[in-house]
Amino acid sequence: MATSSSSNPSPKPPFSSSSSSANTDAETLRRNRILFSKLYFHVPPSKVPLIYSTSYYIAFLGIEKMHPFDSSKWRHICQFLMTEGILDKNQIVEPLEASQEDLLVVHSESYLNSLKSSLKVSIIIEVHPLALLPNCLVQQKVLHPFRKQVGGTILAGKLAKEQGWAINVGGGFHHCSGERGGGFCAYADISLCIHYAFVRLNISRVMIIDLDAHQGNGHEMDFAEDRRVYILDMFNTEVYPQDFEARRYIDQTVELVSGTSTDEYLEKLDEALKVAEHKFDPELVVYNAGTDILDGDPLGRLKVSPSGVISRDEKVFRFAKEKNVPLVMLTSGGYMKSSAKVIADSIVNLSKKSLIDLDSGVCSK
Repeated sequence: MATSSSSNPSPKPPFSSSSSSANTDAETLRRNRILFSKLYFHVPPSKVPLIYSTSYYIAFLGIEKMHPFDSSKWRHICQFLMTEGILDKNQIVEPLEASQEDLLVVHSESYLNSLKSSLKVSIIIEVHPLALLPNCLVQQKVLHPFRKQVGGTILAGKLAKEQGWAINVGGGFHHCSGERGGGFCAYADISLCIHYAFVRLNISRVMIIDLDAHQGNGHEMDFAEDRRVYILDMFNTEVYPQDFEARRYIDQTVELVSGTSTDEYLEKLDEALKVAEHKFDPELVVYNAGTDILDGDPLGRLKVSPSGVISRDEKVFRFAKEKNVPLVMLTSGGYMKSSAKVIADSIVNLSKKSLIDLDSGVCSK
């Protein structure tokens, strides 16, 4: 049985700005990189804040079949929505690719240089034959799609602020921190999105609601001592990554075990959201909505039904709406072919419940 939701006994220390000139210079450089970035751009009102690019798709010599992740999931989500007449392709927002300067906002230069090694990338995304390929191909066929999704997550912050919500049909690389990748996550898009929001949107309080089946150890390490970020993480403790150091920095942990049922899961989520509501007052919610909680997922090992996933998403969107806080949703993990249809059905449900508006892109009031 899943354990109760609770706040960690040792909260993060208060955030403080360093007085050292080195840290001040680093923060100034970070701020300037954000201010001069091209990833925030004007989106016309004919679009809805649903972000996707065909460049998200990872496919080259069958490497996409060497990992359980369905790299065509992102494309299929949009195809389902368009086939059902819910969305027109002209309404979808295409992001720009995150540049080296964009990535340096969070990542160290040494980490980004390490991705010039095909072996290093193969370890991060857990596709070992990739190590044998020239890095130029790895950059083009693997890392370019990831960088495009990073651009989508960052842009989603801007659109959520403007329109009340935004969904990046991709992203959610929550195992990557500024210094380390892993678990199919090469770039820390969640951390980047939040830092851009701090500077460009004048936001000072962000809540991460991470409901992927796996612990979000990447963003937990990045915001370990940052009181501006409150992390609610609900995950299966019996699967990857079991990062006990990062767990110390979760503000609100909900521990699950393999086999957790739909009813148990939703009950724990209700309890967690009630606690979060009284613990923190965010100006932005970043929702990591992995579908690896689905019954049958080989890596998540939970037993949540498709209707349970739809209810989960509705609860989180309703939480943000009732607090009148903009929300960014990322699709994150999900290792079954059925995930794409479940996500599409969930987006349709959010529209039917007037939690999002797929006609104008304006959040329903």
